[in-house]
Amino acid sequence: MAGNSQRRGAIRKGASRKGASVGSGGQRRRGLEGKGPTPKAAERPNHKAYSKSASSGGGSSSRGPSRGRSGSKKPSSEIVAGRNSVLDALRAEIPATAMYVAGRIESDDRVRSALKLAADRTIPILETPRGELDRITDGAVHQGLALQVPPYDYAHPNDFFDPEAPGIPLVVALDGITDPRNLGAILRSVGAFGGHGVIVPERRSVGMTASAWKTSAGAAARVPVALAGNLNRTLEDFRKAGFFVLGLDMDGEVELPDVQLATEPLVIVVGSEGKGLSRLVRENCDQIVSVPMSASTESLNAGIAASVALYEIARKRATRS
Repeated sequence: MAGNSQRRGAIRKGASRKGASVGSGGQRRRGLEGKGPTPKAAERPNHKAYSKSASSGGGSSSRGPSRGRSGSKKPSSEIVAGRNSVLDALRAEIPATAMYVAGRIESDDRVRSALKLAADRTIPILETPRGELDRITDGAVHQGLALQVPPYDYAHPNDFFDPEAPGIPLVVALDGITDPRNLGAILRSVGAFGGHGVIVPERRSVGMTASAWKTSAGAAARVPVALAGNLNRTLEDFRKAGFFVLGLDMDGEVELPDVQLATEPLVIVVGSEGKGLSRLVRENCDQIVSVPMSASTESLNAGIAASVALYEIARKRATRS
């Protein structure tokens, strides 16, 4: 009898490490409504099939089938953690493949709203042990709630060469910008002023994160973002295709209102606030343009500078059409 008791104790101990204890009657599971189907193994970060799918370019995408760019470091899934962050992401309609909810979570208005939004969008809702949720979120303060954002499916810069695209081609390229909020704001401006897309370098640059999605206010679903393996070579390709490249810099050789190339196919390059345009990128620009400002202001936020330039280009094109 003692041996049977020890074996039963060992079984109970082993079960507690894996999640809910035997005998819960499924009460915690029934406490969560709107749960969708369990995601495929390749869509679960804690499953070995997930890493294989990610490395081969598989998995879910917000912009259609993956292009399978080998060697790219940008496309990767992201975990949004915390009740406010998850709820904001769901309200912004950021693409998601799963929502993780901790067992025995203390429900409040944020949790109930997140569950409803996820259910309405048929996002799978997975009840997850807190220890596993700690691991998935890499120790972040998740408050029992986390959202998995799939890898973004980047376009190719050559996609912007389409001669049948409406209007005069207008593309924005980012040089050394690392704040996703700047990318989101630029996407919003590109969509508002008739631009055709945004180019981000593969290395040392911001990518399409949940924060960029949120800041774009929906523009990320309409404006394509292309990934450039080498920004300088990409700019050279655009120049060969008949585009003019304008670099934005506070020490520009011409002020924005005096730009004479507005009605030509354009690539506008926006540099980082701290370093501006890199030397090689500057050399690949046909013209360096500055935004006129008062002497008391040193520089503009990269997103704002791009917005001002895009507005002026759109204004000039409208008056000359």
